[in-house]
Amino acid sequence: MYYKILVNIQIKDKFVLKYLLYLFMFSDKAKLLVFLTLLTAFSVYSTLLYINLPATATSKQCNTDALRGKQLWQAHNCNACHQVYGLGGYLGPDLTNVYSKKGTAYITAFLKNGTAIMPNFHLSPEEIKSLLSYLQHIDASGTADPKHFTTNNYGAIH
Repeated sequence: MYYKILVNIQIKDKFVLKYLLYLFMFSDKAKLLVFLTLLTAFSVYSTLLYINLPATATSKQCNTDALRGKQLWQAHNCNACHQVYGLGGYLGPDLTNVYSKKGTAYITAFLKNGTAIMPNFHLSPEEIKSLLSYLQHIDASGTADPKHFTTNNYGAIH
């Protein structure tokens, strides 16, 4: 029946005709079975994704100094050169855990004077304090060494 319909339609491309005939070869029950199998697999996979979502951030709320530091970070476009949690530029180092590794004196010296690569932004002592508070908050929230990251089957990194 389907073949007669397709023959009456003038299809110039033989590949399209063969493909349409191939589609019509399966019974309606087989098509329904394939559809239900795919729908079930998709539903199960989607449910597992939403059940196993990564944990939400449990770190304490940012204080006002840290929020001002974040605003300074964004205003001076620090992410263009530096990374946080492995995201950002590659000219400067990842600063996620610099607070615990280097300390305030080291960071303050860089922020006050700059280097040959990092410009001196002429930050006030209050701005330096805010940036230090922001870096301290980032440091307390996690680690950024990608050698020790594990990737789950749904793409989350821990």
